[in-house]
Amino acid sequence: MATIHPFKGSILSSTLCELGEGISFENETNTLWWCNILGKALHSLDMANGSETIHPLPVMASVVTRIDADRQLIGSDKGLFIRNRTTGELAPHCELEPGNAGNRSNDGRVHASGSLWIGTMGRTAADGAGAIYHVAKGVVTKLYDRISISNSICFSPDAATAYFVDTRGNQLMAVAIDPATGLPTGKPSLFVDGGAEPGGIDGSICDANGHLWNARWGQAALDHYDAGGSLIERYLLPAKRTTCPAFIGNGRIAVTSAWEGLDDAGRAADPEAGATFAVETGAPAKYDPAYRL
Repeated sequence: MATIHPFKGSILSSTLCELGEGISFENETNTLWWCNILGKALHSLDMANGSETIHPLPVMASVVTRIDADRQLIGSDKGLFIRNRTTGELAPHCELEPGNAGNRSNDGRVHASGSLWIGTMGRTAADGAGAIYHVAKGVVTKLYDRISISNSICFSPDAATAYFVDTRGNQLMAVAIDPATGLPTGKPSLFVDGGAEPGGIDGSICDANGHLWNARWGQAALDHYDAGGSLIERYLLPAKRTTCPAFIGNGRIAVTSAWEGLDDAGRAADPEAGATFAVETGAPAKYDPAYRL
């Protein structure tokens, strides 16, 4: 039986995102970044002084990650872009699905090799419309297709295992990968069967011990799985539609949320939906590397 922890964390941002996603912590600048996909905005939070900046975007971004001190990589419904930090200008890097206007990007994360895994999905979450891709220096390789809602992309601390899920089926998969490239070397196997439980397996991260932390959509929860896939802890949060976690220091995990799909009555009943939270967990942090051009 998993240990249930009541919420004893804090609200990092009270800005209510329709679909907060793609959260990542940049240790080099002590800055937390996340996307409001449907709001076409990139958010940054200076962890030193608590100041938040909202950067409007011309695309529906779902992933933001570091390249270097001057640039970031943005994953969006229009493909991948290189963002100039100073001007905000977006320069095209590569397309994921050229000519497919019915899809957008969703979950993604950078592997230790500097390559990116990123998923797509239908704009209306059509069954099997999306896929998961590997992107290395602008070269796009399709890994898995017929994905409805791509999520939970993350990597073990030894860089030899990747995790992913189609949230519609809630079958969290693990696959052996080449630590030098991030490409699969075997076939995926079931890591967590979450199909019978309420809510959806959304975004995930791995900690330095190889445990997996998952934001459970619809359950107001951050779930902690051990290296064998057993649920050992659940940390409750103040918003039901929790979406994506990121380490913000040893023991602390930030979690985004959403109000997508809620009517006025639903939002009134879930007033923190769309906020970004911090949870004290005690887990050893593992940070995402930069994308390599």
